[in-house]
Amino acid sequence: MESNLPQEAVISKIYEIRSQQVMLDRDLAELYGVETKYLKRQVRRNMIRFPSDFMFEMTKEELKNWRLQNGTSNAGERMGLRYTPFCFTEQGVAMLSGVLKSDRAALVNVQIMRAYSKMRKLILTHKDILLEMEELRKKVGGQDEKIDLIFEYLQQFIQQEEAPRKEIGYKRKDEK
Repeated sequence: MESNLPQEAVISKIYEIRSQQVMLDRDLAELYGVETKYLKRQVRRNMIRFPSDFMFEMTKEELKNWRLQNGTSNAGERMGLRYTPFCFTEQGVAMLSGVLKSDRAALVNVQIMRAYSKMRKLILTHKDILLEMEELRKKVGGQDEKIDLIFEYLQQFIQQEEAPRKEIGYKRKDEK
């Protein structure tokens, strides 16, 4: 039995909070097909399985910043969040399937782990590219003024009207 959950749906629910890639309790509850309060209750009953590097509760200030970053600053709706959410790291998400103990949780968890793995590969690939670009930037750094000066000189050449030139060469007697 395989979950047909698209990776894009999972990846879109991974946020960076406290410099960690995390998923929020409400998004996980939706993916697992349970209510958020049920998920939180199961986590609270099994807190020994969720140390701070597996799961943490977002502060009110972090929640405010998260809403602003995600374009959901409407405090009236609260984006479905009445309480500060639990944030689960990759390890915390892996632990959740054992706490929820359902086939769906296990299948969805496999998809989530695949999404995290794909993101990690993409980040490593792009990290190499970013490092190379940083090296180029350092080599070219300080050249902006020189490049601007070259363009300025080129503009001057383009704008100068060409002065009429005298023809050179031999002239025939009938051409004067």
